[in-house]
Amino acid sequence: YFHSEVKLLDTKKKTVFYDKLTFIYLEMPKFNKTEDELETHFDKWMYVLKNLPKFQERPSKLQERVFDRLFQVAEIANFSKKEKDAYEDSLKAYRDMNNVLNTREEKGRMEGRMEGRLESKMEVAKNLLEMGLDTEQICLATGLTNEQVAGLRSNSK
Repeated sequence: YFHSEVKLLDTKKKTVFYDKLTFIYLEMPKFNKTEDELETHFDKWMYVLKNLPKFQERPSKLQERVFDRLFQVAEIANFSKKEKDAYEDSLKAYRDMNNVLNTREEKGRMEGRMEGRLESKMEVAKNLLEMGLDTEQICLATGLTNEQVAGLRSNSK
């Protein structure tokens, strides 16, 4: 058998010493199943690990999603130096562009929040003007400048 689980045993009591500690040994040369004999995920993983260097294309039994990333990485690992350099350059360009877009998006959000705060202050200032407060009191209450409040006062007339 190719799969062995080894546990520490107390020889006097004949019991497992610590059930959380298990050593698993896989003897790959002893795994001899063919593609047609694969039944479980464990069988499929063993088959992949043993035969990956021999694959020219992905076997039909290994078309499951769980193997997608493995075959992507294996394909990249098989690139020539020139292909690998081109791939790395492409990946770097993609990441740079993605970072630029994310930064731009975050900056837009920040500007939008600041604009929203200003609109909110202006709305409060309009209400305070309608209540008859003077410019200095409105500036203290809202954090707006004298010019901003004066502009609101002249627009409301």
